[in-house]
Amino acid sequence: MKLGAFSASLSVKDLQVSQEFYEKLGFSVFAGDPEHNYLIMKNGNALIGLFQGMFDQNILTFNPGWDENADPVDTFDDVRAIQKDLKAKGLTLEREADEDGEGPGSIVLSDPDGNAILIDQHV
Repeated sequence: MKLGAFSASLSVKDLQVSQEFYEKLGFSVFAGDPEHNYLIMKNGNALIGLFQGMFDQNILTFNPGWDENADPVDTFDDVRAIQKDLKAKGLTLEREADEDGEGPGSIVLSDPDGNAILIDQHV
């Protein structure tokens, strides 16, 4: 199963304070908009999303169809194929993609400790 680019999406209290902290760790702004309360920070292949007021907990995020530069990749597992595989393995999804759709879609599940996992396909 190819899940695509990985990032940690962090629910932050103060976007500017968090941005400054991660910049001290060598991250720089890669995408996002402070006016919309989010930034994507990058350090090499590592990605961290900083989100203020958008969700309650941190989320592990995977992006099928993208590499760590948000560039499309030639081959990837579509989110609907991933969904089908996860369901066949007995996992419960909290949000499902339209099985008959194509292109962008997303699914959400939680690991045994309650950590949210977002598989979010943009292509």
